[in-house]
Amino acid sequence: MTELCEVLIEEANVDGIAELTGRVVVLVPETGKLDQMARRVNRLMRGALERFIESDRFGELKPGQAVDLAFPGGMAADVVQVVLLDRRAKPLAVRRAGAAIAKAAINQPVSILTGPRREVDDLLLGILLRGYAFLRRFSDEDDAKSRMGAPSSIKLLVPNPDDVADQVALAKSKASGVYLTRDLINEPANVLTTTAFADQLSALKKLGVRVTVLEEPELAKLGMRALLAVGQGSQSPSKVVIMEWSGGGVAPPLALVGKGVVFDTGGISLKPAGGMEEMTMDMGGAGTVAGVMKLLAMRKAAANIVGIVGLVENMPDGNAQRPGDVVASMKGDTIEVINTDAEGRLVLADVLWYVQEKFQPRGIIDLATLTGAIVIALGDKNAGVFGNDDSLTDAFLNAAKSEGEGAWRMPLDTAYDRMLESRLADMKNSTGRPAGAVTAAKFLQRFIKEDMPWIHLDIAGVASIARNTTFSRKGATGWGVLTLDRLIADRYED
Repeated sequence: MTELCEVLIEEANVDGIAELTGRVVVLVPETGKLDQMARRVNRLMRGALERFIESDRFGELKPGQAVDLAFPGGMAADVVQVVLLDRRAKPLAVRRAGAAIAKAAINQPVSILTGPRREVDDLLLGILLRGYAFLRRFSDEDDAKSRMGAPSSIKLLVPNPDDVADQVALAKSKASGVYLTRDLINEPANVLTTTAFADQLSALKKLGVRVTVLEEPELAKLGMRALLAVGQGSQSPSKVVIMEWSGGGVAPPLALVGKGVVFDTGGISLKPAGGMEEMTMDMGGAGTVAGVMKLLAMRKAAANIVGIVGLVENMPDGNAQRPGDVVASMKGDTIEVINTDAEGRLVLADVLWYVQEKFQPRGIIDLATLTGAIVIALGDKNAGVFGNDDSLTDAFLNAAKSEGEGAWRMPLDTAYDRMLESRLADMKNSTGRPAGAVTAAKFLQRFIKEDMPWIHLDIAGVASIARNTTFSRKGATGWGVLTLDRLIADRYED
């Protein structure tokens, strides 16, 4: 996977500031009051830092924004970066400051004079998130380096390194989980086949995650005919991968379920050519589940979580399923296939039923790049949130707000059920364009047992986007990893 840049923790020493190379970061509150380390920088610069703070330019800065002071006199550094950040800034503001540091420090060493601050974890996390760049497929090393999004190294100069060691470790764990999700979503489909995906998930065993891979014969024996029908036109074998993290005693697990369509042509209901290359991201739900499981294992979460993903490829072939086919699910319900491009719900239907039968979880959250309709409704700012349990749904929305990841609750009214009625089977898999995201969620709800707390997250608009954001560059965002980790920490850990 993409590696985190080197992070060093050193005890702050005012006498060593003059010798720091690369970029030196000074954190200054709105009052302009300088701490001991910043005062030394100001003396070395013969008052230039203080003059800048008294200028209109500093007064125009918003929290988390930064300005470079190039080639500071009296210092070996190339740049002193002044970042506006109050000591009591909220976590997201601190992360934005970190993102500003990373954005300006491409392939350069950075030394951060943190002063007596406690939010080192959020500052570092902001740097690491914005510093991610997917460079694995460039053949020229120099070309790859020119596209780097991260500092070459990060040095945190703190009063007492022992006091922040745990914070730094947590920030690195969070970033590692997000990096795994981004890497998986960014990988091209000829590299990330269903087999390669399962192998990447199996690698989590080294962190203490129990991983089981169910192959096609086992899936057929279990009755996962809906899932198998999606992949029957592909040369890549369909698989279900189960990841178990047992850190919470005897409590039943929370289940995280992910759609893992490694490439989606639409099948016989072929998608238009324009934009089809983006369908490498149709495994975004499974990628998010993988990132969460890695994060939980790295930080040794005191909770029981099972992550389960259905890995398939949806291709047109002489053996592919057709519009008009009727398939039977593991639950036993029959489904008329109206549109083979509504394949993700067929995969999730069997996986959702399996996880309930096998694990009797205390709740289920599924994630899927499920519908274009949710993109039309919410764009790339919010995921669609559908829930049958207000307590769980509200807790998720609060976690998303805390992590700055957009999420918006959508309806699950029973009035939409009639739209799923089929002439030939118990239900149909597509109802057309009206309320497309809602009817997809209603389809999935038919595979949730009564009284099972459940959330469906339609992440089609947020998993991979065509613009830079504060914390990510164009492409995979890693949306949901931090929110689900926050939810688990707040609600399911002892």
